[in-house]
Amino acid sequence: MPKRDTHRVMPHKDGGWQVKRDGADRAAARTDTKSEAERIGRDISRNQHTELQIHGKNMRIQQSDSYGNDPCPPKDKNN
Repeated sequence: MPKRDTHRVMPHKDGGWQVKRDGADRAAARTDTKSEAERIGRDISRNQHTELQIHGKNMRIQQSDSYGNDPCPPKDKNN
């Protein structure tokens, strides 16, 4: 199975929230609120066709959405 290209919304070490792509040295965006980071993260993920994972303050994944080539797309109900 190919590795997914992923952006993550997660806490920033210096406070606030960040949107960061796996393997990147720097955050793509940094905000004061989680909701703003989620909005930005969704826009970036849609534009770049990546997976978006939203983490809580404890770093556990709370939500995951695929905006790219989903390796397990839902089956067509008509087939």
